[in-house]
Amino acid sequence: MSKTIAEINDRIKKGGVVVVTAEEMIDIVEEKGVKKAAQEVDVVTTGTFGPMCSSGMYLNIGHSKPRIKLGGGECYLNDVPAYCGFAAVDIYLGATAIPGDDPRNKIYPGEFKYGGGHVIEEFVAGKDIRLVASAYGTDCYPRKKLETLINIKDVNEAVLFNMRNCYQNYNVAVNLSDRILYTYMGVLKPGIGNANYCSSGQLSPLLNDPYYKTVGVGTKIFLGGGIGHIAWNGTQHNPHVQRKENGVPCEPAGTVAVIGDLKQMKPEFLVGTSFFGYGATLTVGIGIPIPVLNEEIAGWTSVRDRDIYTTVVDYSGTNEKLGEINYEQLRSGKIIISGKKVFSAPLSSYSKALEIANILKNWIKKGEFLLTEKVIPLPGIESGIILKPLKERPIE
Repeated sequence: MSKTIAEINDRIKKGGVVVVTAEEMIDIVEEKGVKKAAQEVDVVTTGTFGPMCSSGMYLNIGHSKPRIKLGGGECYLNDVPAYCGFAAVDIYLGATAIPGDDPRNKIYPGEFKYGGGHVIEEFVAGKDIRLVASAYGTDCYPRKKLETLINIKDVNEAVLFNMRNCYQNYNVAVNLSDRILYTYMGVLKPGIGNANYCSSGQLSPLLNDPYYKTVGVGTKIFLGGGIGHIAWNGTQHNPHVQRKENGVPCEPAGTVAVIGDLKQMKPEFLVGTSFFGYGATLTVGIGIPIPVLNEEIAGWTSVRDRDIYTTVVDYSGTNEKLGEINYEQLRSGKIIISGKKVFSAPLSSYSKALEIANILKNWIKKGEFLLTEKVIPLPGIESGIILKPLKERPIE
């Protein structure tokens, strides 16, 4: 028996849709089997909440009097540098941008208290953001300096556009060297003193649709507390990696680029985040609905943490692979690496990911969220869209 997205949307409109989270689907499949679960369940909701550095927002602030052309000049939002090399008043702020000389980042050497991700969180929360800009001036845009406050309620457009989010699995980070490392995977103690990971495992969106059968360009999603869409495959999308029999990759694979109206979003799902000794970023909440179109998809959406393996990698410069481990072991807090007992800790929040999956579930049940057909499939084995291998050599 198979279903279509149109049929599922009809059930949503009529109030008869059956929606469960990926966590709930595990028990349903165990109790009733894949065939029965595929017949009974229409949609499985997923979620993830973790730091996603390739994120940012773009704004159109509207014209000043007299007008100013920001393109070609400099622009700062709360002293954080933004990119303005577009038209007159379009700005893009990256999550990892940091102010060059800001006392908030000088409390301890190497500490970064404030950056682009924090500006985005404050902006979404409705706080006034100080804009300082300079320009070279033209006949049609004569103004050369601008200092003002902007607010999300007043700008023409405020859009979250993230080039690489929602990784399909990721490495466990350890440190084989004899000194502390400060990385985007957190602080890593020497001699494999700890192990950090970043995934919601059995709740993670692309681990519940490993071959991107339902997820693609145009898919409507939960994004930052509002509604967004998948705009393209994300940068470094690498689906052609080693996979287990259940289709799950053992290392970083697929990614998605996402876009959505920032004015719909909420600061509790877009959180400015700092990594000691490394920099600033944005922790992003994403939830993707998986329509259960057939038994194959039902099976994928019942994947357990114990069946999802990832690779342990040395971050001290060797990139040595030290073996594989599953998420059930990682979530226990203690794992064995190279014969040594090591404490493991997540950078992502499973409880927040589950909250996102439940919010999305309720939206669908209430008829507030309809599913969308993908417009273009993501590159991958099943779609037949093959990407060239990622370049690992240094760019000269």
